[in-house]
Amino acid sequence: MPSLSDIKKNHLLASLPPAELARWVPMLEPAEMPLGQVLHESGSPMAHVYFPTTSIVSLLYVLQNGASAEIAVVGNEGLVGVSLFMGGETTPSRAVVQSAGRGYRLKSHQLKSEFERAGPIMHLLLRYTQALITQMSQTAVCNRHHSLDQQLCRWLLLSLDRLSGNALVMTQELIANMLGVRREGVTEGALKLQLAGLIRYSRGHITILDRKGLEQRTCECYAVVKREYDRLLPARVAV
Repeated sequence: MPSLSDIKKNHLLASLPPAELARWVPMLEPAEMPLGQVLHESGSPMAHVYFPTTSIVSLLYVLQNGASAEIAVVGNEGLVGVSLFMGGETTPSRAVVQSAGRGYRLKSHQLKSEFERAGPIMHLLLRYTQALITQMSQTAVCNRHHSLDQQLCRWLLLSLDRLSGNALVMTQELIANMLGVRREGVTEGALKLQLAGLIRYSRGHITILDRKGLEQRTCECYAVVKREYDRLLPARVAV
């Protein structure tokens, strides 16, 4: 039986009413989520939805030529697999673990059954979906109108919000694929942030040294997304 305190490291799960969470606990399966693991492919049916606790998942759109760009990040604030309960069954995006860790998964038919019960679970999942759509929309605007330096700061802050610590394990190649830029651009951007004393970067390990400095350096897109998540979703439940 999964540990209740560990399950509650995921904010959505922690926000379930006690009776609903008690019913979910036997159905939740612990899941190791190593760096680079593909949780689902574009257009493929999903067998599970995932609730990260210590990992971060990137939702990517992949073009026919293999190029990709990130549309959203999901961590301990949410779940991967909203198309299951929205009625679409599949999605054109790919879900890839961008920062290794753990989480829980729930079989797709079990989630759909819970969603169809309506009540607090349905409303919580719909509010989360609205917040996720906001993040996707703002990411598109940011990628079109703001500098790589600002995009990198936004991405770091969003990732930091979805972890319990201040360190990420992430390769430059994966960051480049997510932001849809060349690897050299990521190297240059990370070096600027390191020279400014905001981060420390070494062999795929990124440590945030000055969060306020990153917030001052990024564009308004980060604040827009954060406000919407804070508005739509319950405050973090103590575990």
